Amino acid sequence: MEKIYSSPETQCRLITSRPETVKFLLDYSRSLHMREFKGMTIEQNLN
Repeated sequence: MEKIYSSPETQCRLITSRPETVKFLLDYSRSLHMREFKGMTIEQNLN
């Protein structure tokens, strides 16, 4: 483990996302609702 994490990372690159991907994820998160019912958590995707 020490050999893996002790060396510094020399090559880093920024990852960019397309606006369509961001819009899709935001729309999905807006439509997802969590409900509590009798001690259980229920996920609902409201389309």
